[in-house]
Order: sequence, then structure tokens, then C-alpha cells
Amino acid sequence: MKIPKEIKTYCPKCRSHTIHSIAVYKKGKERRSAAGARHHEQDKKGYGGQKFPELVRTAKTTKKVSLKLKCKQCNRILQKQGIRLRKAEIIEK
Repeated sequence: MKIPKEIKTYCPKCRSHTIHSIAVYKKGKERRSAAGARHHEQDKKGYGGQKFPELVRTAKTTKKVSLKLKCKQCNRILQKQGIRLRKAEIIEK
């Protein structure tokens, strides 16, 4: 799906419709020292194995893509709910 680079939409901070720049949300690098990662590592260790089933093959052909909208006036970043797409392409209008 082709998504425009800039869009005019509502900004809750400015309380008006302003121009927002659009970027695709990317997940950051996971920290292995985080508490949840350490707990999951402990659950996997030893006899009994995996706490949750390990994903062998993926069933879905698409992934959910979230969009980050950045207001040009106040620089507030809003995140739009993810939509299922095969490929998200940001284009110049």
C-alpha cells in the first residue's frame, strides 16, 4: 500500500488539523538484561522445556504496520493503530 509522506490530520495538542509527517514504526532492539527476558530465560531452562509453544512456521502472510505521525507545528508524535499490509511504501505526493 502506498502511503503519502505528509498528511493533514487532527493533533490533540494543537487542537486543530495540522500537517503531519508519516514514518513506519520500527521496534527497537530488545535488551537481554530486561527483567522479562531474564524470567523467560529461566522458564526455558532445565527439564520441562518451553513455557509457551515455540513458533515453527508462520501462518499469516501479512504483518501489522503501525504508522508514526509527527506534527509539524508542535513535534508531538502520534501512533496510528496497526493495519495489515503486505508492504507499506511511503511516497512523495
